[in-house]
Amino acid sequence: MNAKDIKPYKKNLDYSYTLGAFPTIELLKTRPQEVIALFVHPTFEVPEVMSRIAKEHHIRIEENEKLISKLSDKENVFVVGIFKKYADELEKDSSHLCLVEPSNMGNLGTIIRTTVAAGIHDIAIIGNGADIFNPKTVRASMGAVFRLRHKVYASYEDYMSKVSSRRAFAFMLTGKKQKTVLECDKPDVFTLIFGNEATGLPADYEEKAESIIIPQSDEVDSLNLTIAVGIGLFAFKNGLKILDEK
Repeated sequence: MNAKDIKPYKKNLDYSYTLGAFPTIELLKTRPQEVIALFVHPTFEVPEVMSRIAKEHHIRIEENEKLISKLSDKENVFVVGIFKKYADELEKDSSHLCLVEPSNMGNLGTIIRTTVAAGIHDIAIIGNGADIFNPKTVRASMGAVFRLRHKVYASYEDYMSKVSSRRAFAFMLTGKKQKTVLECDKPDVFTLIFGNEATGLPADYEEKAESIIIPQSDEVDSLNLTIAVGIGLFAFKNGLKILDEK
């Protein structure tokens, strides 16, 4: 692919790109087979790791200040990695994070980074949601998106039909039979389900999974989605006691 053929990002393109050195290096380390080309600013000193991996996988590095400016609205971007979009299958017997119609690309990227930090490497996305390959999502994840498997499903039922038998926990404030993340026993393999930023989970998820809440003061109505996901992930994965009930 030549630089003149590369267009500003749209969801229907079969490629996307990383903006910045750190996510680009993560791309090279984890999915070098998907990299099409690297474009750098003339003032950018290519790190040894980037140069070495590019050479090993026959990836060209080309100076192109004009293309970088066209693809990025940030002034501090000095390297762009172009990569082919790819399809994943989730690990059936691993624990998963399940996001129902996430709507914000920045939040999705932050959640991806937190998920990898918690040691979970599979994300299911239910329905229409934020584009996981959008450069804004990729950059917000700091390249962690390349370290996990993701798959989009038309429905929760479709997702559950494709994975191993497991307990699933729906984080929702409206459930009638609720336990907290402190009270709930935590199986070795599980799915944690979260709704989108504005509306949370639909009410029928109470029938689809075990309803669970994060204890909080009554001075706020809910937690930010990215914070809630982080608490849930670390509580289940690492047994972290983050809140003390009185």
